[in-house]
Amino acid sequence: MARVSDHAGPSLAVACAAAILALGVLLAPVTAQANTEAKPSTSMPQDKPGSRKGSDGSTTLEAMRFADLPGWSHDDHLAAFKTFLKSCERVIKTAPRTKASEAPSKVPPEELAGTCQAAQALRKPTKAAAKHFFETHFTPHRIVYGKPQGLLTGYYEPVLKGSRTRHGKYQTPVYKRPSDLLNLVDEADRASTQDSLSHVRKTSTGTAPFPTRQQIEEGALDGHDLELLYLEDPVECFFMHIQGSARIEMTDGSTVRINYAGKNGHPYSSIGRYLIENNILSADKMSMQALGKWLRSDPDRGRRVMWQNKSFIFFREIGDAEGPMGAMSVTLTPGRSLAVDTSFHTLGTPLYVSAPGLKHATKGGGFNRLMVAQDVGSAIKGPERGDIYFGSGDKAGRTAGVTKHAGNFYVLLPSTVETADHGIRFGEHLQWQTTVKAGH
Repeated sequence: MARVSDHAGPSLAVACAAAILALGVLLAPVTAQANTEAKPSTSMPQDKPGSRKGSDGSTTLEAMRFADLPGWSHDDHLAAFKTFLKSCERVIKTAPRTKASEAPSKVPPEELAGTCQAAQALRKPTKAAAKHFFETHFTPHRIVYGKPQGLLTGYYEPVLKGSRTRHGKYQTPVYKRPSDLLNLVDEADRASTQDSLSHVRKTSTGTAPFPTRQQIEEGALDGHDLELLYLEDPVECFFMHIQGSARIEMTDGSTVRINYAGKNGHPYSSIGRYLIENNILSADKMSMQALGKWLRSDPDRGRRVMWQNKSFIFFREIGDAEGPMGAMSVTLTPGRSLAVDTSFHTLGTPLYVSAPGLKHATKGGGFNRLMVAQDVGSAIKGPERGDIYFGSGDKAGRTAGVTKHAGNFYVLLPSTVETADHGIRFGEHLQWQTTVKAGH
């Protein structure tokens, strides 16, 4: 959903815990980012066959066999294939103008485009054919970066009430993107600007910082005809900004979807952390319900606290049938679309995710699933930090709201096979070389 990370829907109480967990509105004093920040390992594997190391030595990929992936044979590979296919047109279109990265887990766009072309050529795929496709065109690699596990959280699309006109209880505007808003980074990489501006305002003399949340809510955009629609509750609107999209049930009986269209460029900051660090609310009592209740109990006080997060999101209306879109501008797939840190992962890359303790999201056992990197989020930082899209509405929100689990990523790198004296070499013509023994 364009999963801003700047990603809840508060009147959907329990559901909103997802945003707390995913974006640093803490349920505990330790942030998700701190748990997953990539640091150099003290026992990093050396350059051995089957490994790929980053230029800074902080992240290594170790080649695996598909048979070694937990639960691989039991996954629905066709569902994963269809999700992967959704990204392909975008991957192929953008590959020629996308710069390659030195991060070892980032797939060169032109190589990912090649596997996409192979996927598009596969007509009427079956589950078996989809499994064979991934096993033929990719090689799984375990991420090694000094921590045994990463962190998985969840997000969803809230369903809210809205109006085209300002009247009665509908007083909180949702704004469309201003024409003078200028990107300093690509939207897919906005999470990389944690401490600097990602967008600015274009002026007659150059550029300037765009108004903050407080300035906008105090009237900085009045008279510019940017109001898209109106919501009932400023707190509800604030959490919608965190989720990055919503489905709106209008007063005239129609339903529309709104999606991320840009932000004012100021870094996202957690008001939950602010309340905890200033001893206003205790960490052990922090929950979305508690936060929403506290913000609403004194509207003026709540507004001042929400202003601590200077980031502000702009939206666009999309067709109701399309579903929410991620950073790739493709429709997200519940349970298969993953928000990642684009410093480490190329959007469109298949990632096998294993989280044995995440049992509430599956019918049985833990969570072992092939997913696709299709979204981003400012709080999603690190090589093994992911946010699972669970779908739309209350049920999806409840699932997302209780998701905060340890997990591991296995990056699927495109592979080409050539015969070599010492076995099979994958990626001979790529930017990296990954070697595995024959039979792997």
